[in-house]
Amino acid sequence: MADREVDFLLIGGGMAAAHCAAELRKRGAEGSVLVVGREPEPPYERPPLSKEYMRGEAERSDAYVHEPSWYAENDVELLTGRNVLGLDLEARTAKVQGEGEVGFGKALLGTGARVNILRLDGAEQDGIHYLRAFKNSDEIAEEAEDADHVVLVGGSYIACEVAASLTAKGKRCTCVMLEDVALSNSFGEEAGRYFHEVLRSHAVELIGGEAVEAFLGEGRVAGVRTKSGREVEGDLVVVGSGVHPETMLAERAGLEVENGIICDERLESSVEGVFAAGDVCSYDSVIHGRRLRVEHWDVAFQQGRYAGAAMLGETEPYREVPYFFSDLADWASLEYVGPANAWDEIVWRGDSPPFDGGDAEFSAWYLKDGKVAGCLAVGASEDLAHARRLLADGTDITSAQAKIADPDSDLDEVGGRA
Repeated sequence: MADREVDFLLIGGGMAAAHCAAELRKRGAEGSVLVVGREPEPPYERPPLSKEYMRGEAERSDAYVHEPSWYAENDVELLTGRNVLGLDLEARTAKVQGEGEVGFGKALLGTGARVNILRLDGAEQDGIHYLRAFKNSDEIAEEAEDADHVVLVGGSYIACEVAASLTAKGKRCTCVMLEDVALSNSFGEEAGRYFHEVLRSHAVELIGGEAVEAFLGEGRVAGVRTKSGREVEGDLVVVGSGVHPETMLAERAGLEVENGIICDERLESSVEGVFAAGDVCSYDSVIHGRRLRVEHWDVAFQQGRYAGAAMLGETEPYREVPYFFSDLADWASLEYVGPANAWDEIVWRGDSPPFDGGDAEFSAWYLKDGKVAGCLAVGASEDLAHARRLLADGTDITSAQAKIADPDSDLDEVGGRA
């Protein structure tokens, strides 16, 4: 017998859970809603941690999904700083830290992701940081105040964003990365070169094609050494080595797991009435025709909302095209829909390679078998809605490539619109 009962148990305490709760109430759900999160803060958005919050341009509360008062006002119970220690999906109970056993009707797992830790020589030293929560952002910003040189490990979103933010605050930064060109793993070398040169033009040093072998120092980190023997000295190190889905709770409960919690096209797991959303959700995408797991703010937002609807009986598949964004200080911003895991060619609209940094406006259309697989926009947000439509519809645009490449053309005319 459970100590208490709720109708909807939302586990994770992040974006997905907060927006699921809002959708439940928006759609008139009258049952009890309990949100449980392991962090001490109410649900918040993570993008500011490497950007405006780290630079001291925003407060913590600016990142909150809802005002703290929203939860009580909407009869949503919020437990912060608590872990869900176990799930019995047959009995429909959860063991919640400090609450005993909580029975539930339907559940959402929005347990997010954990950072990949580099288990290298010297990794136990002070001054090595990973970014996932407010506390990490605070510690990086505080230590950077007294640092002459910051070393970033990685060439993707986190490392590049943090390097831009700290450089904008007057710090000297160096990125050591496996890829030769920053952000090329996501966008290819041609598009990545634009962001690479933007970073370089603002004095961020970029060392490509190097794998970190060890952290230098004795007790306090003093830099990194690469496998080629190159040593890069620094007063602190920020590692952006990616994340992995937090599936331990799901695995112990017996849910099907493979690179995330396996879900169908309605984001429902292998157990009826138990859904997943956000970084941990590996779902059957009816748009992409493949299983997809995406780590980004907008996906947690959209999937959280959809899961709330699905809990109340929505049967239409989840059909949102994933959207991404990133800012490098106020130097450059990107938006992207996709994701394209492979492409045959790129069609450029607006400016095109080679890039040498500075201002540019373009969209890069990633095509696979004549169809849109993804689209990257810099200063061309209006192109994304068209790319999203064509991707979702699976439109063959082979005969329309010249029109797409012409910045004066009307993209409404592509794909059957007149």
